[in-house]
Amino acid sequence: MYVRDAKNRDEAWLLDHIDSMGLDETAFRSRDYVIAMNERENERAGFGRVRVHKTEQTEHCELTSIGVRSEWRGQGVGAHVVERLVTTANDQGFDIVYALSGATEYLSQFGFEPVEPAQLPDVLQRRLSKKQESLDPEAVPLCIQTGQFYMPGRLRDAFKRASADDEEQEPEEGPEDFGIDPDETTYKYDTGR
Repeated sequence: MYVRDAKNRDEAWLLDHIDSMGLDETAFRSRDYVIAMNERENERAGFGRVRVHKTEQTEHCELTSIGVRSEWRGQGVGAHVVERLVTTANDQGFDIVYALSGATEYLSQFGFEPVEPAQLPDVLQRRLSKKQESLDPEAVPLCIQTGQFYMPGRLRDAFKRASADDEEQEPEEGPEDFGIDPDETTYKYDTGR
């Protein structure tokens, strides 16, 4: 498993999954997203977004639209998406990252702390109100200093072993399974005459 920046070709997949999970697609730009990938099957497992809110005086960074496909949940995928988003925000020069979410327990394990709504920048206060009205009535503001992010060891280990199925995959059948010697048999236009 690994987390990479989203590419233009991921746009339709992202929009489908954002919609099916009921997440926020306001001001959608695929380049703001990261995607967790399973390299064995080249399958997308989860995603999230860094959204920058610009004002005349300054910019503020919000993590939003974080989602993990159901078959990948509980395996550290979301944790690694959040870690990559915080790292991306730090690389873009943000010292503080905000999240407006009802998943306070989940985010607090990484070091996110509650913020009083009145202490939020104006642009995020308005965003919180809109989010509570339309998407997540339980949303509360949280923030973290980018250097304070903490990844629990159990989530790092789970991510290394993550798989979509708990059952073991059956090995792919080969010619030998059907009594065919691949070194001696030819297939193309071989009629046996």
